[in-house]
Amino acid sequence: MSERTGSSTLEALVVDDEPQIRRFLKTGLDLQGFRVTEARTAREAIDAAVMRAPDLVILDLGLPDADGATVLAELRSWSQVPVIVLSVRNTEAEKVALLEAGADDYVVKPFGMAELLARVGVVLRRSVSRASSSPLLRVGGLVIDLARRLVNRDGAVVSLSSKQFALLRVLATHQGMVLTHRQLMKELWPQDPDQDVQYLRILMKKLRNRLEPDPSRPIYLVTELAVGYRLHTQEQFEAGGYAEAMA
Repeated sequence: MSERTGSSTLEALVVDDEPQIRRFLKTGLDLQGFRVTEARTAREAIDAAVMRAPDLVILDLGLPDADGATVLAELRSWSQVPVIVLSVRNTEAEKVALLEAGADDYVVKPFGMAELLARVGVVLRRSVSRASSSPLLRVGGLVIDLARRLVNRDGAVVSLSSKQFALLRVLATHQGMVLTHRQLMKELWPQDPDQDVQYLRILMKKLRNRLEPDPSRPIYLVTELAVGYRLHTQEQFEAGGYAEAMA
């Protein structure tokens, strides 16, 4: 994960009021080469973010002095630092609200360190891609050339309609991240983002029919149930065992 800066150590700000959770996260992040700063409260989190300018924030919502969502809002008023939210709250509305408020990802407690580190890798690579803006993406047998508007699957060119490519482009520019239905509707139908989400589902079905080996069991364009969609990164693709399944 040191690939983000190459020559410097990344700093992670861990915000959680439970000492055992902070210790668990610090141990895992230390092993990945991060320098870890800890905060127990919302106030400490904001102060540390200002003073330390971390490369990554892992933010619990259940803080003693304020909801973690207020910390997220404060951060987003002046910073684009990647933020992964930790929460025991698992409702669809909560997930959607957090993503639309600026969280880069969320992880529901309890969680495994391997899962969290995979999410960390994705949000950091996305942070890098904002600067590098590479137009070529690869995952499994899928190659997407955003600059040339070309899509290739398993060596064959795939023809997409303009709307299908628009959906793929939005997901590709946020590869690995969950985009909510609302976020996608605003991108694809900016003049009428409140229309029936069924239009989006139909468009996704058509796109999967073009790109997925088995559209009924997608391996590239995956559903986050009742929340939205995500285009897998190569790392997520391999972690999900899809590469072995296709071999």
